[in-house]
Amino acid sequence: PGDYCHEEHCHNGGTCVTGVGDDPFICICADGFGGDTCNLTQTGPCVSNPCKNDGLCEVTSPTRRGDVFNEYTCKCQTGFEGVHCQINVNECAAQPCNNGGTCRDLDGDYTCQCPSPYVGKQCQLRCTSLLGMEGGAIAESQISASSTHYGILGLQRWGPDLARLNNQGIVNAWTSASHDKNPWIEINLQKKMRLTGIITQGASRLGTAEYIKAFKVASSLDGTTYATHKVQGQRKDKVFVGNTDNDSTKTNLFEPSIVAQYVRIIPVVCRRACTLRMELVGCELNGCSEPLGMKSRLISDRHLSASSSFRTWGIDSFTWHPHFARLDKHGKTNAWSPAHNNRSEWIQVDLEKTKRISGIVTQGAKDFGVVQFVSLFKVAYSNDGESWNTVKEENDGSDKLFQGNMDNNSHKKNLFEPPFYARYVRVVPWEWHERITLRMELLGCDD
Repeated sequence: PGDYCHEEHCHNGGTCVTGVGDDPFICICADGFGGDTCNLTQTGPCVSNPCKNDGLCEVTSPTRRGDVFNEYTCKCQTGFEGVHCQINVNECAAQPCNNGGTCRDLDGDYTCQCPSPYVGKQCQLRCTSLLGMEGGAIAESQISASSTHYGILGLQRWGPDLARLNNQGIVNAWTSASHDKNPWIEINLQKKMRLTGIITQGASRLGTAEYIKAFKVASSLDGTTYATHKVQGQRKDKVFVGNTDNDSTKTNLFEPSIVAQYVRIIPVVCRRACTLRMELVGCELNGCSEPLGMKSRLISDRHLSASSSFRTWGIDSFTWHPHFARLDKHGKTNAWSPAHNNRSEWIQVDLEKTKRISGIVTQGAKDFGVVQFVSLFKVAYSNDGESWNTVKEENDGSDKLFQGNMDNNSHKKNLFEPPFYARYVRVVPWEWHERITLRMELLGCDD
């Protein structure tokens, strides 16, 4: 507002303010007073608001019916009821928590405590995305360890970057050095994430099975201070049961789930050597990073379209259709590729209804041995398929260029911060290697 007035324009404790609108001054009256100068005593049933919990008092017209004495009604805020909105509704009575969540009633609201791996207001979302050890969305630079074993006269390096679930080859896992008395391996997720579990696997070295039989998990928000995961309701560290052979996988869930940027696996008992392949399970903190159906085919072929499609050697059966652009698709033609390599080509997904889109995973492909991928792209979105918005840089409002792939097979994950709401999503390739070639998955949720 403007300045306060010096003269006593306003009566009965009213506050005088100038410079508001065209009037020379206005009076903000104390409760119970009205009029331009607060000289009138307000009357009526709503003057001293009888409605509790921010309920809105409304005067009802005087009635001649002898059985109605109330001259006002209270319009209650969500979560409250009763004549004066004095009753806090027990939202837990309606059992809003799904999947075994425990409900706690709050003032005009409720909260659900969700068991792993469920998240969301009503424990309705599964926080079970594979975070990218196996798929490659977690880069080598994000994986570190206390030590590395060098085998066969130091020629074999069993480094932390090899600790990927189902990694193949002769040297295919992380092994700590034999002199390392307190080994650990750590993943930097580069931002706070919610972790609901871990999948572990051993490996075979020189024909002998090696694996971690038991381990602890520590986590950190800053990479400096670590907390070891505890047994719920107890002060002692939780010891997870690991593997029993070199190849089968073992899944452990975290109860409660862990929110952290850094996750450290600390072997407690190892067979012969501390050897590990692994995958982390979890989701974005907002719980909205579920695959929307490219890989699973929940998004059907007819909901995928593109500006054009390439034919290898002009042969129809070697057409790179938009509905081939599914993450991890196999086959001779297993991705989308447009007829021309220019920046006016696009591929479009119709999700059939508006969804919250939080990210995208992209992948290249090979055409008869030639490695092809999109290295830089833009993303546009629409609710009607007619008018489009491009995802922008937050600082200067320019079209955001997303970093794409560097090879034909590993996954590259990009998050949309903030997420956007849309029915149609378009990917516009901006730079590429050899030829525009794309497989993809969209991440998000329904809410």
